[in-house]
Amino acid sequence: MEQRISLITLGVSDLARATAFYQHLGWQGQEVEETVFLQAGGLALVLWGRDKLAADAGIDDPGTDGFGGVTLAQNVRSRAEVDEVIATATEAGATVTKPAGETFYGGYAGYFADPDGHLWEISWNPGFTLAADGTLTVPDFSAMD
Repeated sequence: MEQRISLITLGVSDLARATAFYQHLGWQGQEVEETVFLQAGGLALVLWGRDKLAADAGIDDPGTDGFGGVTLAQNVRSRAEVDEVIATATEAGATVTKPAGETFYGGYAGYFADPDGHLWEISWNPGFTLAADGTLTVPDFSAMD
């Protein structure tokens, strides 16, 4: 298996609401057959009915939201941008689960949950530089010793 991710699909209870939320954050996409595709750098974020996603994966979905052991994260270029993104998400209907603050690694980050409970971390990390297009390359930690 190649070391890459092509798509991240979020199961949503209300496709129109989820689409409006991400559009409020500035994301643009296209809907095809009740599925919304949002280009996110070299991968796509997909919004799809939770019931359809569960059926496609061959599982029974109890329909309960809650922490599933997964978060999505976006690294940004400054502390101020962390605050701006979280404020915009809150305006769009997100719930802040952890207000932005200093981190153990010398950065600044906070968390919010989208209307379907999917967790997002917004982080500024001085050790992770971003290319002009937003691409993050994991630093060589062994060279930091």
